[in-house]
Formats: sequence, C-alpha cells, structure tokens
Amino acid sequence: MKTPEKLRVDIERIKSDILTLAAIGKNEQDRGIYRMAFSDKDMEGKRWLTKRISENGLEASSDGAANVSGVLKGEADYPRIYVGSHIDTVPCAGMLDGTLGVVVGLECLRVLCAEKIQPKKSLELIAFSDEEGRFGGTFGSEAFTGTLTMEKVESAKDLNGVRLWDAMAAHGMDPLKALDATRRPDEINSYLELHIEQGPVLDENRLQVGIVESITGLQSWSLRFTGEANHAGTTPMDYRKDAFMGLADFAHELPRILEENGGDHSRATIGKAEILPGAPNSVPGMVEFSLDFRDPSPEILNELSLAFQKALAAISRRRGLKFEFHIQGEIHPVASDSRLTELLQDQAETLGLNFTRMLSGAAHDAQLVGRIAPMAMIFVPSKGGMSHSPAEWTAWEDIEAGANLMLSTLYQLAMKPLGS
Repeated sequence: MKTPEKLRVDIERIKSDILTLAAIGKNEQDRGIYRMAFSDKDMEGKRWLTKRISENGLEASSDGAANVSGVLKGEADYPRIYVGSHIDTVPCAGMLDGTLGVVVGLECLRVLCAEKIQPKKSLELIAFSDEEGRFGGTFGSEAFTGTLTMEKVESAKDLNGVRLWDAMAAHGMDPLKALDATRRPDEINSYLELHIEQGPVLDENRLQVGIVESITGLQSWSLRFTGEANHAGTTPMDYRKDAFMGLADFAHELPRILEENGGDHSRATIGKAEILPGAPNSVPGMVEFSLDFRDPSPEILNELSLAFQKALAAISRRRGLKFEFHIQGEIHPVASDSRLTELLQDQAETLGLNFTRMLSGAAHDAQLVGRIAPMAMIFVPSKGGMSHSPAEWTAWEDIEAGANLMLSTLYQLAMKPLGS
C-alpha cells in the first residue's frame, strides 16, 4: 500500500474515460456532444458509467432521479463523503463540463480501492441528472437535497415541449420515485466537486487550480413589453408605442444599474429576444425577452431586482407600454465550507500547486448540496475561458494537478475518525 504522500491518479486512465464518454452523443459534423438529460445518449452514458463503476470494484447503484452512484465502503457507512458532478450536456457541448468531475471522482475512489485502503468513512461518487437544464436544471441534486417538488416532476418541459415525466417514462422510470431520492443532512459528511472554471481567470494567470470560496446566486426572468403594432410608414414617430424601443432603452440601462446597485461580481445579460409581429414594415407591438442576473450577495441580488423593476416601470410610462415579468428560475448564493477550503489550500500547498481562491460565476450541483451540508469545489483552467462549446479544453497536466488535489483531500477527509 502506498503512503498518502505517494498516492497519485493515473492520468492516462482519466484521459481514456473522458474520451470514451465523449464519443457517446458526439456529432461528427460540428464536433459537439449531444447528451441532453434523459435522452437516449444520456441514458447510454449512465449505463457506461454504471458498468465502469462496477468494473473497478465499487458498489454501483442509481436512485429514483437516475443519479448514478459508486460507493467505496468505509468502517462507518454514514455520514458519507460525496464527490461528483454530472454527465448530461447542453446541445453541441464540449467533453469536459460536468464529465470531468465525475471521471476524476471515479478515479480517486478506484485509486483508494486498488491500494486496498479502507477509509474510516464511506465515499460515494455521484453523477447527478439534468444539471444543464433541459428540464430546468439541477433536477438530480434537487432530488438529492429534498428540494425537488411534485410540481416540477409533473409540469417541467424542455424547449420542444417534451415533458420530463414522459422522457423518464420512455426509459422505464417512474418519475414519482425521484421524490424518494433525498439524502438527509446527517447522511452527508461533505461534498466535493471538481469542475472546469468556464472562465478565463486561471488560464490568463497561468494557475493550475482554483479553490472556490463561494458560488454566485442568480435569477432568470422572462419579460414582455406590450405596445401597439402599426404601419411603419404611416405612423408618426411621436404616436408610436414601439415595444422594441422599450427593450432597447432597458438594455442601455443595464450598465447603469449594475454600477449603481451591483458589486464587483454582478452580471446581467439579455440573451434572448423575440420581436412581434416581426415584419419589416410594422412597428413592433410586442417584444418578449430574457434577463439573467447574478451576484454572490443575496442583498445585492435583491437590490438589482428592485432596480430592474423600477427601470422597466419608468420605460413603460415614457413609451406608453405595459410590461410583465416572471421569475423562471432562482438559485441562492452559497459559500463554501471554510473547513474544506482550508483543507484544500493545505493540500494544494503540500502538492506544490499554483492556486488561487476564487468565486464561481456559474451555478453547479454543489450549490444545491451546499445548502444542507459542507461543500467545496476545485476549478481547473479553461483554455481561453471557453465552455459549452466543442472548443472547451483543459490541458491534461492541469487536469492531473486538480485530480491529485482531489485525491489527497478525499484521503485526508476519509481517514479522519467519524465525527471529524
């Protein structure tokens, strides 16, 4: 048995697993991966992972939300140390987002298993379902943490109108069993997740890893300005109730609102808009659009929400429009557990890694778990800050550095006596 100082991951084994899983759902024309939640390719990926877990001497299982697990039993079964992420993808995805955290978690457990190390606490790899949002996102981790609702199970649909219920039933699953996938807080010692940064900070500063101190909160809105459709040639400018001009005014307000009401980490994005009736010779009578805004502070998120509503109201009065908004999604900010981040920093220093502490600007399954149990994340660099794209990439040596940090941290956590 190797000493803790000499425990290392096998990067070639990690590489092989990543490339094998990337082939499931890959489109050769655009090089993107299409493994969206509860699609045929997603289920094929889950079957591959289950087989891989079993082949490496771990106990494989899945729950009612189709979260896939692999367990390395310790002297005490609970509370367990969890490590993982997700393997579902956005359309035309890269090969690392989510997948990397699952494959690295698997590698860490099989290294410990191969070295015949029996931990004091059991470790469980978990691959959560639908993190990427085909049916709204974080389905698996919501089930895991007990925050999944009957309403979501029954009513969630994807952009093509396919119901979550039907997608699960098509693969022989009873959707109601997802509500039984909950783990109690006293069953969770801690949760760790390794992920690509999805931003440029580590890459630009040539750092090997990032230790995540907090994960930003976000709100996602759908909005509508309603004015009056009319003839583009015969309607004088001062008679118009142009819904698109309302959107244009609001878009220009975003920088001011962020400067006056936001913080250094605030972000706001209008990522989608539809102009109706959509004719070149018609004044737009309606515009429907999205707003995504984020910050790690709940107070700032609330201030931004109020400021956006005031701006919408003022623009509506000035332009003679009506506005509506609906909150489609809301994820609360979560801070990493200080005990875990200190342990990660200690292990990074022991391994001689170049690291920094940082914020996550994207949501993760860790955010849900962190609301009921101690949580921390490791980031590795994203080349050029690219993600959700076939251009997404991380150097193998950086993956190896992050994976060894995960392995050494899991070992330290697992070998401490129960209750510590």
